[in-house]
Amino acid sequence: MSAKNALRYLTDTEGNILAVQLPWDVWKKLEPAAAALLGTADSRPALPPEPLSAFEEFLQFWDFRYAYDPAVRCPHCGVACEDWRTAEGHPFHLTNANVGGLLVFRCKACGCTIRQKHFRDHVAHEHTPPA
Repeated sequence: MSAKNALRYLTDTEGNILAVQLPWDVWKKLEPAAAALLGTADSRPALPPEPLSAFEEFLQFWDFRYAYDPAVRCPHCGVACEDWRTAEGHPFHLTNANVGGLLVFRCKACGCTIRQKHFRDHVAHEHTPPA
C-alpha cells in the first residue's frame, strides 16, 4: 500500500469526516500515544513499588568505568527521557535493579520491558515488546 493510500477517510453523505481508517502496522505505532491521549493507558494493572533501595545499592557498589546515564528510551513506541527518576509523568517504572548491573524498566506508554545490562566498559540495551 502506498503512503498516499495509507489513510482512508470515512465520510457521511455530506462529505463530513466521521472516522479515519489506517493500516494495522500504522495503528500499532500510534496506539500508545492514542491511549495516553484518551486516558486509557492507566487501565493497565497497577505496578508494584519500584525497588529504589536496590537501585541505590546498584549505584553505590557498581564500579563504573563510565558515568551512569539515567536516560531511558523505549524502542517499541519511542518514548524517551533524559532521567527516568525525574521525568515528568514518570514514563518508565523501575521493576528490577541489582548490584550485578541489571536495571529493568517497564514503559508506561506501551508496556514494553527495557533492560539495561551494565558491564565494566559498556551498557547493553535489550527489550521485549508487550504481549
